[in-house]
Amino acid sequence: MTDRVEMEAALEAILFVSGEPVGRERLVGMFADEGDEAGRAEAEAALEAVIARYAEPGRGVMIDEVGGGVRLVTRPELHDWLRRFFESSGSSKLSMAALETLAIVAYRQPVTAPEIQELRGVNPSGVLKTLLERHLIRIAGRKDVVGKPFLYTTTREFLVHFGLKSLKDLPPLEEFEETFGDAAAAGGGDGPAGGTDRDEQFYREAAALEEQEEDGDESDRSDRVGRAEQVELAGTGEDVR
Repeated sequence: MTDRVEMEAALEAILFVSGEPVGRERLVGMFADEGDEAGRAEAEAALEAVIARYAEPGRGVMIDEVGGGVRLVTRPELHDWLRRFFESSGSSKLSMAALETLAIVAYRQPVTAPEIQELRGVNPSGVLKTLLERHLIRIAGRKDVVGKPFLYTTTREFLVHFGLKSLKDLPPLEEFEETFGDAAAAGGGDGPAGGTDRDEQFYREAAALEEQEEDGDESDRSDRVGRAEQVELAGTGEDVR
């Protein structure tokens, strides 16, 4: 039989990661078969203990019983604080266009801007600039074709941001498309299709920094690319987010 403390901890973890209400029967069944009356009683008691724990005053989250199941939710009286938090951090969110472009880089790297444009049908220069600013992608060199376009790859910051140990942990591309496909279809475009002279200037500066540090640490190179864009933006007053 599972230890009671471990059982309660497991129930908390399950409710934390679940985006939908989880039925009591399913939760209890995790720890005891249908004929194991003693085990089911212990599991039910553990669930009630977790529910009671989150009913205590002073907590930011609670157990909500809805739709035939239970789920972990924030307390309604804290709505104003949550709204304030998301309003202050909203500018850090990636747009759907940025997510689409980042997915292409992640799954097809190294990849060039023309290749990204061919897949998305939209000039990606502005989005690439944003992703470089966030240190989620980096310039890894130039492709040996006419025009020698920049090659883009993901960074260590990309792995940290999405909780991945390595690129091998990327979910199947089909799963990404199922998650973001509908929203992408409903979302807007990237803005004007053409790049600007300032975009090209930025890419040249970023590439120069990359080439100077090509034997150095990847995270250090990302910092240098970020500083290059900060200088470029300071001179134009442009907000690319």
